[in-house]
Amino acid sequence: MPSEFEVATAVSRQGTGRYQGEILDGWDIGGNANGGYVLAIAARAMAAEVGRPPLTVTAHYLAPAPPGPCEVDVEVHRSGRRTATVGAALRQGDRTLIQVLGTFADPAPSGVDLRDGAPPELPPFESCTRSTTADPGFVPPIQDRLDSRLRPGDAAFRVGEPTGRAEMAGWFALGDHGPIDALGLLLASDAFPPAVFNSGLPVAWVPTLELTVHVRAVPVEGPLACVFRTRFAADGLLEEDGELWDGAGRLVALSRQLALMPRG
Repeated sequence: MPSEFEVATAVSRQGTGRYQGEILDGWDIGGNANGGYVLAIAARAMAAEVGRPPLTVTAHYLAPAPPGPCEVDVEVHRSGRRTATVGAALRQGDRTLIQVLGTFADPAPSGVDLRDGAPPELPPFESCTRSTTADPGFVPPIQDRLDSRLRPGDAAFRVGEPTGRAEMAGWFALGDHGPIDALGLLLASDAFPPAVFNSGLPVAWVPTLELTVHVRAVPVEGPLACVFRTRFAADGLLEEDGELWDGAGRLVALSRQLALMPRG
């Protein structure tokens, strides 16, 4: 039985390079679909066209994405023995919402393992804070579709008590605890509150201009340990870097996005 996420990102092939999907209600932030969710719809069509999962994708966000039917036009720029380079445009009517370019490939372990980093230190999943729309303050509807748990203290920005450090960490799981594949990692990379909310800047809309996700491995079953950090916010722009680790202690994805500064 498909997970709720698989249903919400499903696409159907209409012809060579043409796919139909739907941006569903409830995966949004104030009426506009979450950027990672919309990217996952486009990437599912791209993966279907070349028969390989995403390895790295970069999305540029051109317009907000309200609920409703959408189309994905896919163009294969190159398809080699190991990798395929694919572009896509996700549209509603004559309006393009996101433009995506990615490399798609099956994992190819080499035996080399060089790491200079470790998963964030987090309390157990059950001891971290789950946010839902029933909580005080504004909580995006997408959080009701997920079972994301913030590190104790990191959610206090919602009641006016930010930690003072632009960092957000916790556990990510789908609401029905379905498996997280390469496409699920695209969603997870944009599913936490912006790290800058803990810096003391206004808690307001932070529009994503560009999001890049590098998929490093398919996670083992279970929630992901995630940490997102912003080090530079100036001239109306900020960057956010993310690390996603699975229960086996493996780095499964890296993300970086460029976004507009929140406005109070």
